[in-house]
Amino acid sequence: MKTFRLLIPVALLVLVSSCVSVRVATDYDRQADFNEYKSFAFYKPGVDKAEISDLDKKRILRAIEAELVAKGFVKSSDPDILVSIFTKEKERVNVYNNAGWGWGWGWGWGGPWGPWGWGGGFNSVSTTTEGSLYIDLIDADKKELIWQGKGTGNLSRSSDMNKKEARIKEFVTEIMKTYPPQVLAAN
Repeated sequence: MKTFRLLIPVALLVLVSSCVSVRVATDYDRQADFNEYKSFAFYKPGVDKAEISDLDKKRILRAIEAELVAKGFVKSSDPDILVSIFTKEKERVNVYNNAGWGWGWGWGWGGPWGPWGWGGGFNSVSTTTEGSLYIDLIDADKKELIWQGKGTGNLSRSSDMNKKEARIKEFVTEIMKTYPPQVLAAN
């Protein structure tokens, strides 16, 4: 009984951690001094290449701007960093085979178990769209990538614009939580 009581919190922890809405990965130039960067502008050629609607681009850029301003950055015509975005999406097909004891015809068609036996489960197929948003920060003087954040998660095909905007903000917020990187001092 004690083992069972211990397994419940562990199972809940695994369930909650497996439901992470946006998975984030980052990479950065370890030689860059992130304390030097105080101003930003959007890198139009990079933003223009993102293969999403112009309205979604605006939503993403507004969310990035809000995050950078909250971190003390100022939007400028002579910026320290340029911000670019890139997006990818792919369809995922999920097949669930839930076989088990229940109503069925044995191990195969006309099996020896009669109407009860193994194989009484069901199959289902669903598709989801998984998207990735890349946010690139480029040193404006050197024209070199100094930081990249990538967020990956399921995309909503909802026609509700509030839900769509909230999902975009969630992606951007989770990615930008990791900027500036926690640079470890060399020993």
